[in-house]
Amino acid sequence: MAFNWDHLQIFLAVARHGQMLEAGRRLGLNHATVARRLENLEAAVGTALFHRRPNGSTLTEAGERLLPSAERIEAEVIAATSRMHSEEAETTGTVRIGAPDALGNLFLARELSLLARRHPNLVIELVPLPRTFSLSRREADLAIGLDRPAHGRLKLAKLSDYSLGLYAARDYLEREGTPNEPSELAHHAVVIGVEDYAYASALDYTAFLQDRTRRVFRCAGAIGQLEAVKAGAGIGILHDFAAAHCHGLVRILPETRFQRSYWLMSHPDSHEARRVTVCRDFIVRRFREERTWFQPSPLRA
Repeated sequence: MAFNWDHLQIFLAVARHGQMLEAGRRLGLNHATVARRLENLEAAVGTALFHRRPNGSTLTEAGERLLPSAERIEAEVIAATSRMHSEEAETTGTVRIGAPDALGNLFLARELSLLARRHPNLVIELVPLPRTFSLSRREADLAIGLDRPAHGRLKLAKLSDYSLGLYAARDYLEREGTPNEPSELAHHAVVIGVEDYAYASALDYTAFLQDRTRRVFRCAGAIGQLEAVKAGAGIGILHDFAAAHCHGLVRILPETRFQRSYWLMSHPDSHEARRVTVCRDFIVRRFREERTWFQPSPLRA
């Protein structure tokens, strides 16, 4: 059966966003056009592809069966379009990159702005990494995670290890005293994450502080925890690359150190698209060039 690509685009957009209005907005089409093309596709396949409800549209069994084929066709179109451009061709399009908040705010925002300046027709969207996301549903073109996926068809590249340690504001330590061993944390306030918002098993180092005291301030997000520690809310586990550039923070219990890794993930169907390869290659190169930035010498009292 031959498929009309315009109709398949509509099908994929509704499948990914769950609503015809949102699908139309993403594709620059009005609701009537979206509905008409979807009806034409359903007439061509001879069955309904979506359950239409007031709060959105969900795939029928037939729609679920069509989805992998539609994604393969989309991948072929993307690859063919990319091949039509030479290496010297201008890089255009939109690339969405998902990343943890500390990495995104303190490193990638600065670095990717340089890439965007070099490619004025390339639109880069840097977004926080949610608890769950799907590269196959095009919620991101590239994603940087903390856990190496154990299954799936993702393309992987290890970017860098990074280190974390225990920190407190200098004025907090002057007020509350400096612990000399982990057991003394029982007398201190600590700043930790919110478990419901932990999107990776690699964030389990929070338990090191949580198990040692009842004086807890929870703050979702690494940047929020950094700001709370800087403000004197308590002792926290912070990225060394973030704390190294903050005046007034002191590294305590230096023997306590955590190491984690950043992994770059992309979907094989869009892995070779020029707009994606330009961003992926740039990110890999900048991580390699700035490797020492992610494991700086720890601050001292």
